[in-house]
Amino acid sequence: MAAPGSIPPRDPSGKSVGELVSDVTERTSTLIREEIELAKTEISEKVTQLVKGSVVGIVAGAFAFLALLLFMHGLAWLLNDLFFDDNFWAGFFVEALIFVLIAAGAGYFAYRSVQAGSPPVPEQAIEEAKLTRAVLEGETSEPASSTPGVGTATGGGPGGGSS
Repeated sequence: MAAPGSIPPRDPSGKSVGELVSDVTERTSTLIREEIELAKTEISEKVTQLVKGSVVGIVAGAFAFLALLLFMHGLAWLLNDLFFDDNFWAGFFVEALIFVLIAAGAGYFAYRSVQAGSPPVPEQAIEEAKLTRAVLEGETSEPASSTPGVGTATGGGPGGGSS
């Protein structure tokens, strides 16, 4: 059964060369439009995933930052009481150093995560385009020896002969 919206195949012997060329042009145009649509869809899905993950990460980071501020403020006063007596500023400098180390580690992690996720490449569309190109050029995914008559050195036409 033919797919909805597709033109059912007719007997090519009843068509003129112009009609055949027109059919091939129309089908190639449809194929290219569908490949472009696949690429657009794939990229939009990946961008949507990146945006959703980024927004949730920012919100989680904001709450974690607020909690960390409260914890570090309490820790600075604890360090003051336990080790620094009247030099309360020393506890805050120790914490500042800890913050710098955490920020450096988080920045490195964020850099690596962004590099792994971008740029969003439409991998499925690219693979489909490669397969389509191979089919249009007369190549197959099977080895030449398993397809009788294709790729043999006996003919001088497409798919045959040696260069």
